[in-house]
Amino acid sequence: CLFKSSLTCPLTLKVCEKRDFLSVCRCVPCQSTVDGEGQEERTECRRLRGGGPHQTGDMNLCWNEIKRKSHNIRVRLEAFSDNSGKLQLSLQEIIEWLTAKDEELSEQLPIGGDVGAVQHQREFHQAFMEDVKSRGPFIYSVLESAQAFLAQHPFQEPEETLTEGKEVSPRRRILNVSRSVWKQANVASDLWEKLTARCVDRHRHMERTLERLLQIQAAMEELAVALEQAEGVRDAWEPVGDLFIDSLQDHIDATKLFKEELTQVKEGMKHINDLAHQLAISDVHLSMENARALEHLNSRWKVLQGSIEERLKQLQDAHRDFGPGSQHFLSSSVQIPWERAISPNKVPYYINHQAQTTCWDHPKMTELYQALADLNNIKFSAYRTAMKLRRVQKALRLDLVALSSLVEVFREQELQQGEHVMDVVEVIHGLTSLYEKLEEERSILVNIPLCVDMCLNWLLNVYDSARNGKMRVLSFKMGLVSLCNADVQEKYKYLFRQVSGHGGLTDQRHLSLLLHEAIQIPRQLGEVAAFGGSNVEPSVRSCFRMAPGKPAIEVSHFLEWMSLEPQSMVWLPVLHRVAAAESTKHQAKCYVCKQCPIKGFRYRSLKQFNVDICQTCFLTGRTTKGKKLHYPIMEYYTPTTSGEKMRDFAKTLKNKFRSKQYFTKHPQRGYLPVQSVLEAESSETLAEMESQNCSFFTDSLSPDESLDEDQYLLRHSSPALDHDSPCGQHMLLAHLEHQDKEQLQCTLARLENENRVLLSEYRRLKWKHEEAVSVPMLTEAGEGGPGSPTAGGQQDEELLAEARVLRQHKTRLETRMQILEDHNKQLESQLRRLRELLLQVHIQEVMGSRGENNRRKTLTNRMLLLQVKDLKRKLRIGGKKKRIVAEE
Repeated sequence: CLFKSSLTCPLTLKVCEKRDFLSVCRCVPCQSTVDGEGQEERTECRRLRGGGPHQTGDMNLCWNEIKRKSHNIRVRLEAFSDNSGKLQLSLQEIIEWLTAKDEELSEQLPIGGDVGAVQHQREFHQAFMEDVKSRGPFIYSVLESAQAFLAQHPFQEPEETLTEGKEVSPRRRILNVSRSVWKQANVASDLWEKLTARCVDRHRHMERTLERLLQIQAAMEELAVALEQAEGVRDAWEPVGDLFIDSLQDHIDATKLFKEELTQVKEGMKHINDLAHQLAISDVHLSMENARALEHLNSRWKVLQGSIEERLKQLQDAHRDFGPGSQHFLSSSVQIPWERAISPNKVPYYINHQAQTTCWDHPKMTELYQALADLNNIKFSAYRTAMKLRRVQKALRLDLVALSSLVEVFREQELQQGEHVMDVVEVIHGLTSLYEKLEEERSILVNIPLCVDMCLNWLLNVYDSARNGKMRVLSFKMGLVSLCNADVQEKYKYLFRQVSGHGGLTDQRHLSLLLHEAIQIPRQLGEVAAFGGSNVEPSVRSCFRMAPGKPAIEVSHFLEWMSLEPQSMVWLPVLHRVAAAESTKHQAKCYVCKQCPIKGFRYRSLKQFNVDICQTCFLTGRTTKGKKLHYPIMEYYTPTTSGEKMRDFAKTLKNKFRSKQYFTKHPQRGYLPVQSVLEAESSETLAEMESQNCSFFTDSLSPDESLDEDQYLLRHSSPALDHDSPCGQHMLLAHLEHQDKEQLQCTLARLENENRVLLSEYRRLKWKHEEAVSVPMLTEAGEGGPGSPTAGGQQDEELLAEARVLRQHKTRLETRMQILEDHNKQLESQLRRLRELLLQVHIQEVMGSRGENNRRKTLTNRMLLLQVKDLKRKLRIGGKKKRIVAEE
């Protein structure tokens, strides 16, 4: 009403004023007022009256038209006022209702964390949405009305701020009404869109939450059943201590399988936790009941996992410590106060709790090595080494192991590749299988823990002295095959196959590997210097001379070379002769110690009649006072036959008419000394002569000569070298034509370096020797000494025992010093010869005497062929069970 009156009152007032003024103009003439007021009315009246009657009629018509238009305007304004008022009221009502609903939606509780609560909230929200949805048509109709109103009454002018007291025109008032409707319509539309969007979002959130809660509930029920079953299996486990050792591996496999079967449970637990995490991110927290159930499932799963891991660890530890592949059963190989311990790399060591010491060697192995020191008085290195190895062989019970058993064990353990590296556990597995097979085949009682531990100890001493816990398969095979019970030829063939290719051939590199592994056995006993040292290249070249010009050799070449008993391998056939002679008895009396019958080796003089010597007297160099043993001598390691006796008698009779100079001019050896390509003499020599089973010694066996066989034979050349001596230098000169001088200089530098090393070793040993000599000799304490007689006697015994140990150590040092001195002299002679040869080559190049060198080379080849034929002829001399020993 106010809006309507504000629009119509001004127009009505103006019409009324004009109507009164018009009536006055018609009836009253125009006159001036006294006071001069009404000047404007008088002027208008004159204008109207001046037109006459005709103009007055027109004026009436205009007036009537104005009245009609004023009435129409009044009607339109009243209709506009009614429509805008109703529209504004409707919009205001909608705004208030939407605001209230939005507040009501905001006041709703957060979505619950269990299925029941979410379902109840969803029902309530659906009712709320239905209420909002039912209001939608009215809201849309009002908004459409507002849109139509604004289309009829648009506004473009910006909103103006009215000053106080200024009258607002009707047009301005209409524009203000349109603007107000537009604002209310926009607010209502925004509130409606916001409310509907919030309702839809909350509904969708509830649906997703309900779906995830249903998944969590179903998964928890399923996992609870699976965990209950798994816990039942866990509760049925037997204690590890009650399990049989043989079944440990089966239980380990079963536990691993059980762990794999629980993979689905693990994935299910992960899925449940992921769902709970997603709900937490969306601001939905599980109810107290669901959270407690999920936490309980997680704790049960963690406990089950820990139980499985602990069970598996206990089983694996038990299998490692007590299983078939463990070293626990080897703990019984030592007795109190000793204890067997294992280093991190599985290498065993031994603790003496009484002395509070540790050592790498088994106590029994230490006793064995101390017993081997009794054999150091044997004069000949090959026999000394062979007898030591024989004791080791018997202590390890390898003298009962057949080669076929070894081969079968190697095949079972899949030890085919010789360069493959084994660890200690693999070695123990192989040795355990070997001794178990020995016990089964021989039907004897074998102390398997002791034998395995001793054999492992010996193999580590030979091939892994640094205790790295690694060993090549070829080393493992070489150690066992060398000491097993088999024919020596079968051993040669088997060892050759380990380094040969598919065609049955082997090259120099693989042969050097084989010989290197073999030479480690005497090296561990401290006898390697007598067998040519650790350098096996001369032996490899010597073997390849059996197949000149070929890059690889066959097994026949290797067997032919081994039949000559090369210096680096002579200890192996001597070991077989020592083993064969142990049970042999000879019906003869020893010429020195009068032992009858002679056990073991028997040595008969082929210079004197009825002179036989036992192996102890011969090998240690004992003889009767004032009498010498004359050469040559025959060795027997089996009982002699009548034919052999007659042959020996004939040879003795023949040797009676030969002088000592004859044997000096015809020295012989039954082994093959190795020789370097650039050497004019053989390297260190040691072994006795043998042709098949007959050996020829060039050493004087007189007891008053304390020379070792190796030291004595250094003064003599082998038969092959004796034949080649006239042209030995010519061979070297011809060879030097094809060699580079720089390579020869490198060889000289290497030999000089080795010489320096030996000199330093010699000085070190000499210093130790002086230290040992500086220890004062111990004398017995007198009766008037301090302390009681019993205590003094015990102290004297300890001091005397220590003195004996020092004297033994002194003797060993002296022997080692003597060997180093001889080796040093030999190296010096080699260096001297090489320098001379270099000088000769230089002279030959200057003179250009190539033709002469070629003729010498041809002569040398012919002499070598004659030498080989002569050596083969000599190897056929004699029977299978005797050997000839020749004095110098």
